[in-house]
Amino acid sequence: MRPADFELLSNLLKLNSGLVLTPDKAYLLESRLMPVARKHQIPTMEALADKVRSRPDDTLLRDITEAMTTNESSFFRDSKPFDQLRDVLLPRMLEARGARKQLRIWCAAASSGQEPYSISMILKEQAAKLAGWKIDIIGTDLSNPILDRAKEGLYTQFEVQRGLPITLLVKYFKQEGDKWRISDDIKKMVQYRRLNLLQPFGDLGQFDIVFCRNVLIYFDQPTKAKVLEAISKQMPNDGVLLLGGAETVLGVTDRFRPMEGQRGLYELSTAPALQKAV
Repeated sequence: MRPADFELLSNLLKLNSGLVLTPDKAYLLESRLMPVARKHQIPTMEALADKVRSRPDDTLLRDITEAMTTNESSFFRDSKPFDQLRDVLLPRMLEARGARKQLRIWCAAASSGQEPYSISMILKEQAAKLAGWKIDIIGTDLSNPILDRAKEGLYTQFEVQRGLPITLLVKYFKQEGDKWRISDDIKKMVQYRRLNLLQPFGDLGQFDIVFCRNVLIYFDQPTKAKVLEAISKQMPNDGVLLLGGAETVLGVTDRFRPMEGQRGLYELSTAPALQKAV
């Protein structure tokens, strides 16, 4: 790939998605963007770059961005955040929201749905405690095709074997040929919306719990700070943010602080000390 083409396409991706690519990832650009080029009847990567320079239609730009968005996901990925949701956050919210009986959870990179559906299954298993509660789970992602997959709720044998306990597979999925479809009871608990974290999202409303896991690792420092500040504005003072194992707010923003005794959980810096989990 011509250096100038790599610079053009990588700058486009950073602008549209926040994704930062270094020159050693040129092979990744080529492998993911050649199918996009073929779809638009563009013969080579050089021709694709030239097309981008000539101000292409929005469809091509969207396809380029979506092709490069990482969509790796699995049910109950890394397990601990979901244990913390069940054992730390739900008890905390049951007490704090007991009078209102409303809970809103946002999955800021829902991908093909495994994370929000994992959350749904946890809440379903706690149905007795949550009787009478209004629960909103919103899953957002940059890619329309991946959101369509999430809405369908159909997964391969390989996908359901990654992190999903057999008891929950039997309970909440139905086999269809060599694939598994998640039950309507779980599916209807999640609403999906296309959303770019680099663009305003104030209309989403406030969320008590925000999952933004394994997203910030693809951003540079200023973009991380910008996204975290925007997320902080969508949370009440006792809201909680969950990040991925390789992510932190330390040295990035002063809007959040680590929750005492809970790795990977963060609360607003303005939250009273008594709100901390122990």
